[in-house]
Amino acid sequence: MSGEALLVLLSVAALEALLSGDNALVLAVMVKPLPPDLRRKALFYGVLGAYVLRGLALLFAVYVIRLWWVQVLGGLYLLYLMLQHLRDHPEAKPLPEASAQSFWRVVLMVNLVDLAFAVDSILAVVAFSKDLLLVFLGVALGILFIRLAAGYVVAFMERYPGLEKVAYVLVGWAGVKLLLEGEGTLAHLLHRPEWALHLPKEVFWGITLAILVGGSLLSLKRHA
Repeated sequence: MSGEALLVLLSVAALEALLSGDNALVLAVMVKPLPPDLRRKALFYGVLGAYVLRGLALLFAVYVIRLWWVQVLGGLYLLYLMLQHLRDHPEAKPLPEASAQSFWRVVLMVNLVDLAFAVDSILAVVAFSKDLLLVFLGVALGILFIRLAAGYVVAFMERYPGLEKVAYVLVGWAGVKLLLEGEGTLAHLLHRPEWALHLPKEVFWGITLAILVGGSLLSLKRHA
C-alpha cells in the first residue's frame, strides 16, 4: 500500500470514527438495560449490523441517500428514548435473561438506528475518496471505534449512574440531528433546497460539548 493510500485509509477511519461518536453513545444507551451477557451479544450484533449496513450503503450509496424516512424514524425513536427516560426516571433494572423477545427487539432497534447513522455519514465518507476499497477498509476501522467506545460508555454509566440522564439528553440531541438530516434529504429530493433546515457540524458538536460538560458538572455537583 502506497503512502498516499495509507493516508486516505487513516483519514477515512478517523472521519468515520468522528461521525460515529454519537452512534457509539446511542448504542451504549440502548443495550445498557440488558444483563451483561446479553449486552455483549447485543453489542456484537449491533456492530455486525453496522458492518453489513455500511457496506451495503457504500455499494448502493445513490439509493441509500434517498432513505430520508429512515433518518426520520431513527431520529423520532431516539427522541422517544430520551423522553421516556426523563419522564419515568427508571432504575437500572436488567431484563430477565430468558427474555429473548426483548433482546431481539433491542437488536432490531439498534440496527435500525445503525442504518439511520449510515445514511447520515455515507455522503461525507464517499465524498472524501472515490476508492471504494479504501473507503470500506476505513469505515471498517471506524466501526471498531463504535464497539470500543460503546463498551467504555456503558462501563462509565455503570460507575457514575448520575450521568445516565446526560447520556439520554445527548441521545435526544442526536435524534434531532437525524431528523434535520432526513428533512434536508427530502427537501433536496423534492428539488426544494430552500426548505432544508441545515444544522452546521460546528453547531452540533458545540451543543453536544455543552450538554456533555454542563450536564456532567451538574450531575457530579448533585452527587457531591
